[in-house]
Amino acid sequence: MSGLEAMFADRVVCVVRAPVLPDAVALCEALAAGGIRTVELTFTTPDVLRHLAAASSAPGVAVGVGTVLTAADARAAIGAGARFLVTPAVLPDVAAVAREAGVPFLMGALTPTEVLTASSLGAAAVKVFPASAFGPGYLRDLHGPYPGLPLVPSGGVTASNAAEYLAAGAAAVTAGTGVVPPDVVGAADWSGITRRASEFTGGLQ
Repeated sequence: MSGLEAMFADRVVCVVRAPVLPDAVALCEALAAGGIRTVELTFTTPDVLRHLAAASSAPGVAVGVGTVLTAADARAAIGAGARFLVTPAVLPDVAAVAREAGVPFLMGALTPTEVLTASSLGAAAVKVFPASAFGPGYLRDLHGPYPGLPLVPSGGVTASNAAEYLAAGAAAVTAGTGVVPPDVVGAADWSGITRRASEFTGGLQ
């Protein structure tokens, strides 16, 4: 699995923020079994590059890294096998590294100016964050001036409202702690994560 193809096909990416990650491969396999084949580990997880290197071997899953804040972070993530990068804000230096390496990236933005800037830097999609601050209607508003721009809401997207964001024009949605609660990840409850992923993806239909 390469880049963001699975994310656009499945219309979902799962971001994992956990202080303890017992087995990154098992986590990715559990998510894939529930229908989520794109997984974003983050630099807020200790030793994330080691987890990334391991998870890159998970079959049928595209694993990337989020909370990429610097060009150095971007290079390290790509070197460890990241299939894509995600930033929380508009960061031209990160975009430059990703473009040079040919690695797709999602760039975080909120205002119309930030959204356009992120797209102009080469983002494969713009991560609208925090999406919960404005709700699905905000995506419709953004698609007024930017009708063809892929938007991926992040922050506060749940199994109960994900379909509303897709109906508002989201190219994909971001699943978070509702699918991968840190305590459940830390306990290695892979069957529980598969169940949560299935519940989330079941609501996207």
